[in-house]
Amino acid sequence: MEAAVAAHCSLRVQRLLLDPKFEGYKLSLEPLACYQVPLDAPVAEVKLRDEQYTLEHMRAFGMYNYLQLDSWHQDNVYFVDQLGRVMNLSVTLDTALKKPREVFRLPADLTACDNRLCASMHFASPTWVTLSDGTGRLYLIRTGKRGEGACEKWEILFNEELESPFVIVHSVSFVKADSHSVGVLLLRVEKDDLDAHGSGFHVSLEWVTIREASKEGVLEYEVSMRHVLQGKSVPHYAAIEPSGDGLMVISYKPFTFTKQDCENKDEESKKEEEEESKKEPLYYWQQSGDDLTVTFRLPEELAKEDIQVDFAPDRIKVALKDPLLPVLEGTLHSSIDHESSTWIIKENNSLEISLMKKEEGSMWPELIVGDSQGELIMDPAQSEAIAKRLMHLTSDEMNPDSTKENPPCNAQELEECDMFLEDSTSLCRFDGNTMKVTHVVNLGSNQYLFSAVVDPKEMPCFCLRHDVDALLWQPRPDRQDMWEHISTFNALGYVQASKQDKKFMACSPSHSYSALCECLRRVFIYRQPTPLSTVLYNRKEGRQVGQVAKQLVATLETHDTVLGFQATNERLFVLTAKVLFVIKVSTEN
Repeated sequence: MEAAVAAHCSLRVQRLLLDPKFEGYKLSLEPLACYQVPLDAPVAEVKLRDEQYTLEHMRAFGMYNYLQLDSWHQDNVYFVDQLGRVMNLSVTLDTALKKPREVFRLPADLTACDNRLCASMHFASPTWVTLSDGTGRLYLIRTGKRGEGACEKWEILFNEELESPFVIVHSVSFVKADSHSVGVLLLRVEKDDLDAHGSGFHVSLEWVTIREASKEGVLEYEVSMRHVLQGKSVPHYAAIEPSGDGLMVISYKPFTFTKQDCENKDEESKKEEEEESKKEPLYYWQQSGDDLTVTFRLPEELAKEDIQVDFAPDRIKVALKDPLLPVLEGTLHSSIDHESSTWIIKENNSLEISLMKKEEGSMWPELIVGDSQGELIMDPAQSEAIAKRLMHLTSDEMNPDSTKENPPCNAQELEECDMFLEDSTSLCRFDGNTMKVTHVVNLGSNQYLFSAVVDPKEMPCFCLRHDVDALLWQPRPDRQDMWEHISTFNALGYVQASKQDKKFMACSPSHSYSALCECLRRVFIYRQPTPLSTVLYNRKEGRQVGQVAKQLVATLETHDTVLGFQATNERLFVLTAKVLFVIKVSTEN
């Protein structure tokens, strides 16, 4: 039901960001400065238990990134050790690295809980952190300005048990109705007794909003909203919009809000729909193959001087002098000849607007993109013509005569590639008020690779494979085109496919390089092409090469498994159980 009302969208690739002449990476033997920071206590790694045997358990918890990057304060990384301490390493000078310092200690004894998960955290703003100890308890912490020792003090302002254990996926801090709120996404893999033929588990994403509720001058926070989405696969990507109004999820199998959430919202939306249906439409519109006619009913006291109608090739604006009266403004479904479009006031006190179509013969499904205030009045002759054109699609014949002019559609003749696979990876945008999917992108063969924060004020970017390349997409929930292609990592889609032992991928916020980390020891760095300072010729083609992209390899002095991996503009951080490695990634030629 949700997908039926959702807009099916596509991602628009910026061709100028693609390099069809990319020749590949040149292995560089230049040394990479690598520094080791030994840890006082090992990282609080939680191994999978015997009952956590599914692929989804492995994806959610077995491949968990134990190293967290504070995107608000570059080159600040955090992890939790076995003593329950949140440890921070802040780097200003690589040659003078200090030991990680304790910034917070979890109140609960982590070892006392048998079914605990790994501790997790997310930096919602420059001064707020969401933190979980892995036992099912959620903390909201005000930190002061992190990175400034004198101002930094981690203080618990919310602390509540939320049933079963979870890991924090994402959080945002926002102000709504003059009240500060923090939205947080919690991930669980839960036993599902109804799933007799599958793995016996389902994945849940709980969206919790914690709101300021000051009482008698004391600053307090309480849960104001809890919604749960369920699916059958761990999402590749899940993030709340900066405004707290929506949620975006990339997953192999679809997610839906649980029945209780939907029923509550359906009752509310039914009432709203009933109220809306009682209202008279703002305008009526008709169309022919050449033009459109839009009619507004006007109040008696309005004169021609009180009305303003502006035409543009793809937009229209109708403004009335009285600010209390409704106005119409938006993007038209298709282009018009704005210079030939006109408007008049009719004798029955109505405003009639005539729009001339640029593309003659096309029929518009809507007047203004996304606008539902108007009502289409269809000519009976048009309705009959459309019905005739569609008649052959509803034929009962299973073996049609192929010589007919309009042979009926036969499902048996469809190829497998013609079907929309229910379990193909999709990107969905959920509305926080209606609990419905508003936008869907079928990603098909565009494999998800990793996510990265380019601007902490925006949603995290996600990187998808596109042919041999990897394309970085920035969600823009406030725009009509919700996803912007902002960068391309040449041939990375092809390169990463050959790395069988890869565990983590990342890129710098400036997208000057991408990096890939294996389970043990090796880190691969792929720099964006940069101009050469010396003349270089391609002998095969006898031409000068203007720029080159370098590949670098770092081998860590350890045999311990890599537990965490983060990238900043200047450095790569690699976490093992006992050591934090800092690799200086110089972006100079």
